[in-house]
Amino acid sequence: MRYRPSSIALLLALVFPLAVFAAQQPTYGPQLEDFEYPHPVQFFTLESQRQPLVMAYLDVAPQGEANGRTVVLMHGKNFCAATWESAIAALSAAGYRVIAPDQVGFCKSSKPERYQFSLAQLAGNTHALLQSIGVERAAIVGHSMGGMLAARYALQYPQATEQLVMVNPIGLEDWRAEGVPWRSVDAWYGNELKTSSESIRKYQQAVYYGGQWKPEYDRWVDMLAGMYAGAGKESVAWNQALASDMIFNQPVLYEFPRLRVPTTLLIGQRDRTAIGKDLAPPELAKQLGDYPQLGQRAARLIPNANLVEFNDLGHSPQVEAPERFNAALLQTLQNHAPIDLKQQPAT
Repeated sequence: MRYRPSSIALLLALVFPLAVFAAQQPTYGPQLEDFEYPHPVQFFTLESQRQPLVMAYLDVAPQGEANGRTVVLMHGKNFCAATWESAIAALSAAGYRVIAPDQVGFCKSSKPERYQFSLAQLAGNTHALLQSIGVERAAIVGHSMGGMLAARYALQYPQATEQLVMVNPIGLEDWRAEGVPWRSVDAWYGNELKTSSESIRKYQQAVYYGGQWKPEYDRWVDMLAGMYAGAGKESVAWNQALASDMIFNQPVLYEFPRLRVPTTLLIGQRDRTAIGKDLAPPELAKQLGDYPQLGQRAARLIPNANLVEFNDLGHSPQVEAPERFNAALLQTLQNHAPIDLKQQPAT
């Protein structure tokens, strides 16, 4: 069969970009091997659920004069410790020691084949890590899934929590109680196996960033997609499925009134994240993930909570507008002097 020159040109135009894209697609191991973090990665070894595991973490010393305080940064489900890069730099420059762990099942930490994921377990793992490096009390900052985890940590270890900061936490509504159908871990796993850079980018653009996109977001897309493109894809997908099941089935919002530490919510108003929204009936789906309403409701539930709203930002204000976010975070930390909970009456 003969091809006309125009046909050959069209064929090359279609094939060549795909070949270039494939060559540029980064590939990482199941523990995010070969992806460089902004600071040296350390590893905490622990025994959990009858198996040895490791938690990767960043421990960044204060630059200049130390203020004697420590901030722990908890990542979201689609994020890693490295995603806090800008916040780590700002906090360290302001004199804080910064600890940013990768939770078990995520990023550079272990991907166990069998693990009963719970927010309480991840909080326990984090507390053990902090104890091992001499951190008795810290400000706990959590984003997305990490916001749920940070709340659980503050409830579980109030004496170790100076203050709580939740950045666009998911779980400000109980999706199952709202009517979102249950999904099995096997179904979550099937969805995770379909993950690609394209699907990650499409989801984040629509849900996280209000339909907008900036080139600097691609680094974090490549970070996640690289694990799914590597040889450990099944292990990564399985752990993410277990995490999704945990998030969906373990709401923390009902316990917000029990929080005893100074709490601030930093909420990007354009966020529309809601787990399981794809299974919800259309009318329900439209109502889920309404962060302007959810943030205000959460602030009413939490005793003496402070609410900071970013009207033009979405799910990840620390990525979307780092300077503004860091300024708000530093102001929040400075506004709440550490309190001694031993002197506070029990509730």
